[in-house]
This record gives sequence, C-alpha cells and structure tokens, in this order.
Amino acid sequence: NKWNKGELDSFLIEITRNILNYKDDKGYLLERINDTAGQKGTGKWTAIAALDNGVPVTLIGEAVFSRCLSAIKQERVTASKELKGPETKPKVENLSSFLNDIKKALYCAKIVSYAQGYMLLREAATSNKWNLNYGDIALMWRGGCIIRSVFLGNIKEAYDSNANLPNLLLDPFFKKAVNEGQNAWRRVVANATLWGIPVPALSSALAFYDGYRCERLPAAMLQAQREYFGART
Repeated sequence: NKWNKGELDSFLIEITRNILNYKDDKGYLLERINDTAGQKGTGKWTAIAALDNGVPVTLIGEAVFSRCLSAIKQERVTASKELKGPETKPKVENLSSFLNDIKKALYCAKIVSYAQGYMLLREAATSNKWNLNYGDIALMWRGGCIIRSVFLGNIKEAYDSNANLPNLLLDPFFKKAVNEGQNAWRRVVANATLWGIPVPALSSALAFYDGYRCERLPAAMLQAQREYFGART
C-alpha cells in the first residue's frame, strides 16, 4: 500500500499488491500459478522497432527474453538440478532498509524504461518526419492504459518545460531522482548477483544508465575488431 501512494503510484503496482495479497483456504494463490509467462507480441514488436531504428530499448528487450526463458520450463527444471549457483545465501539484516532499496531501484529502473521508450519515439519521429507532442503522449497513457500512473504527470511536466529535451534522464526532476536512488539501485543489483537471483530489468537498466553517462565506451575495441577482420567503417 505504501508503494502505491508515492512516486510508484500506478495501476501495475496496484494490481501487483492485490495479487501478492490474494489468499484462499489453500494459501497464497501466486505460489500455485504456473511460472511460464505468455505474450501477445507487443513487447516483441517494440524490441524489433528499437533494433530497426538503432535505439537501445534494453528493458523491453529483457522483458521479452525473460518471458521466453520462463517458457522453457522443463529445461529450467533440469538445469536447476545440474547447475550450481553461488554459495552465498540471501541474508537481510535490516528488512525495512532492504525494502526501501528495492523501492528506489524499481523507481530508477522505471525512469530508465520510459527514457528509452521516449528515445524510440523521438527517433521514429525524426525518421518519419512526425511532429509528436511528447507531453500529450504521457497524458494519453494516463487515460486508461495499463501503464497509467502518477509518474506520467512528471513526464508531461518535463516536456512542457523543455519540448526539445533529448532524454528524460537529463530533466532536472528525473536526474535528481536517479542521483538520489542510484546507491540503493546498485546495492539491489549487486546483492541479487551475489545471491544468484535474476533481475534482468533492474540490471539492464543500470547497465544502460552507466553506459549513457559514460563519455567513452569500450566500443572503441569493437570498432577496432571490425576494422581488423573486415575493414569496416
């Protein structure tokens, strides 16, 4: 309930709360639901559009691949008996602090996800010579879409303040939020890695954030390798 009254207030957090709380005479329902997720194609189409436009929409890509991984249930059952994970076992000394870290990590990753989505919209608008009102798009999503949230109002304010904003991460509001939350975000991803718990969206978002803020990337080596084996420019 607390998470759905602050910056994470959204339809998806609301229904997640309801699902986690639902319990019948057999116990919590979530534990009895098959852990193979289906998909109708919207995530795949978005990932394909991102690749076609050369835009790193990594979180939606990871979300799609996570569903694909969940679908190979029998292989996962076999692998769980054959492949060892880390010896370090999950240990939480301060539950309240740990949950607050997860909350901040989720918020930071959410900001990155929308930043990537708007990068794709901007690139598509440039390629197709569209004149998009990015603030109004955020308002449209608030009107009944499953991603409707209070957060979208912050996006509208960002684009109302600067219609030519190159990236949501550079807006003062979102920049401040990520700056304040990144230590918690890093702790969550680091702990998940040490404990062998897959958090592909959180870790992919963090990798994107660190790549985006990096003045020089290791891509120089990639380009050198391309030149070496194929004289490519």
